[in-house]
Amino acid sequence: MDPFAHTFAGAALAASGLGRKTPLATAALLMGANAPDVDVVAYFGDPFQSLELRRGLTHGVLALAILPFAVTGLVLLWDRVVRRKRRPDSEPARAGPLLGLAALAVLTHPLLDWLNNYGIRWLMPFDTRWFYGDAVFIIDPWIWLGLGGVAFLAYSRSRAAIAAWCAFWAPTSLLMSVTAVPVLARALWFAGIAALFAVRFSRRTASELGSAFERAARAALGVAAVYVSTLVLVDFAERSAVRAELATRGIGPVERVMVAPVPANPFTSEVLVETSETYHAGTWRWLAEPRLELDPETIPKHMADRIADAAAQTLEARRYLTWARFPYAVIEPDADGYVVRLLDARYRAAGRLYGPAVRLDRNLRPLPTE
Repeated sequence: MDPFAHTFAGAALAASGLGRKTPLATAALLMGANAPDVDVVAYFGDPFQSLELRRGLTHGVLALAILPFAVTGLVLLWDRVVRRKRRPDSEPARAGPLLGLAALAVLTHPLLDWLNNYGIRWLMPFDTRWFYGDAVFIIDPWIWLGLGGVAFLAYSRSRAAIAAWCAFWAPTSLLMSVTAVPVLARALWFAGIAALFAVRFSRRTASELGSAFERAARAALGVAAVYVSTLVLVDFAERSAVRAELATRGIGPVERVMVAPVPANPFTSEVLVETSETYHAGTWRWLAEPRLELDPETIPKHMADRIADAAAQTLEARRYLTWARFPYAVIEPDADGYVVRLLDARYRAAGRLYGPAVRLDRNLRPLPTE
C-alpha cells in the first residue's frame, strides 16, 4: 500500500487508546507501521535493481522479528537523549510496552502490502517466492477515509495540524474528482470528507471528543479489517468464477489467473489469464452481463524464444524478472541484431514499470545500451 495507508494504520492504532500505554507510544506505532519501507533507499540505485530489492528482506519474516527491536531502540534513545533532557520530570518511556506496540505496527505493514497485486516476499531471506493478495488496490481511498479520518479527528488540535491535513485532503479529493471512479464512490468520498470536518469543528468539549475519537478509531479499525477480509474472500470467488467461465469458452489449459482490484470500485476487477503461450487480459464485472469480458487480442509471451532467452540472461533482465509476475517479451529486429523489451502483463499500460530494452547482436550477444 501507499505510505499514507501505512501511516494512517499506525495513527489509528494510537488513536484507539494504544497511544496512552506509555510515553512515546504513538511515535513507536507510526515508526513501526512504516519501518519495513526502509528499503526505499533502493530507488536511488538502478531502477531494475530497486524492483529486485523492494518488498523483500525488510518485509520478510526475519525483518518482522528484528525491526520492532530497532524501532524500540530508536524511540528509547530519543527518550533518553532528547525528551527527558528537555523535560527531566517527565515519565520515562517503558521498553516493554514500546516493543509490543512496535511489533504490532510492524506487522500491519506487510499485511497491507500483501493485499494488492504488487505482492511481497513473506519468507525472505529463506525463500524468495512472491505472495499476492490481489484484493485491494495499491491506493485505496476507503482506507484513507476510514483510518485517515480518525487520525484527522484525533490529531488536528492546532491550526498548523489542520493546515497540514487540508494539504492532504485537498489533493486527494481532486484526485477522486478526476480519476475514473464510479459516481457513487465520488459522492461517498465527498460526503465522508464533509462529515469529518463537521465533527472536527463541532462545539463538543475536548474531553468529550477525546473519548469519542477513541471509540471511533476502534470502530474504524474493525470496519477496515472486515472490509479487507471481505475483499480477500471476494477475490477467491472471482478467480473461481473466472476459471469456470474460461472452461465454458474453451480457453485453456489455464496456468494462472489474476483478478486484481481497480480504484474505488469493488464490483469491477482487472483479469489476467495465463496459458502456455499467451496472456488473456480482460475485465470482470459483478453487475454486468456477461461478467467476464476478454480483450480480442491476446498477449504473446515469447519468453521461450531463444532471442528472449538470451536477453533474459543479462543483469538488468535478471533483476527485472525477479520481480515480474507475468513476464513477456517484445522482440524487434534492428540494424545490429535485435531489441528485446521485457514487460510484465500486470502493468502493460504503466510505462514507469516497463522492463529493460536489451540489445543483442545477430549472434545473440548483448550490445551496449544506447
